[in-house]
Amino acid sequence: MQKTLPMLNRHDINNADPYTRPVFNKMDKLRRFCWGIAWTFLCRWTPNPMHGWRIGVLRLFGASIGHTNFIYPKCKIWAPWLLKTDDVVTIASGVEIYNPGGIFLGHHSIISQDAYLCGTTHDYNSQDFTYIAKKIIVEPYVWICAKAIVLPGVHCFEGSVLGAGSVMSKNMDSWTVYGGNPATAIRKRNAFIKN
Repeated sequence: MQKTLPMLNRHDINNADPYTRPVFNKMDKLRRFCWGIAWTFLCRWTPNPMHGWRIGVLRLFGASIGHTNFIYPKCKIWAPWLLKTDDVVTIASGVEIYNPGGIFLGHHSIISQDAYLCGTTHDYNSQDFTYIAKKIIVEPYVWICAKAIVLPGVHCFEGSVLGAGSVMSKNMDSWTVYGGNPATAIRKRNAFIKN
């Protein structure tokens, strides 16, 4: 068995061990590297009220951002080209949006401090530990509270709320408040918007 310095270990697409193969191609990695540099030097240091500037940078990298969004400098967006928001959306400080499968945030939705939207998982029953990306959909008037986690493929229907520190792996019903780990329905919320 060949030994290398830990800092020189790398993924190898031709390796027989699927755990050492890369999930993403070189072009994708380069694109995300450029995005990370741009966010660090152009946005991460900016004062909180400079939402318009950060939105402009996100749009340069392919994000589809609605009007009057509030995107804070200390959030982390994995792939802006896979992010779509409607009008009046908040992505608070410390939020992490890991979106290889894409994420949609509906109008008047709020993703609070340190929440984590995780759009991928692995098939733990597969010998290859297959990487699976799924889209997360957050409809209008949804509130994902501080430190809550939304897992891959979850659809948060209109007006639903995920309580602080909760973990959601299933779809959330409209105008319903959820909490806990795993999150369960706690109560109904006033449906102030009628379809």
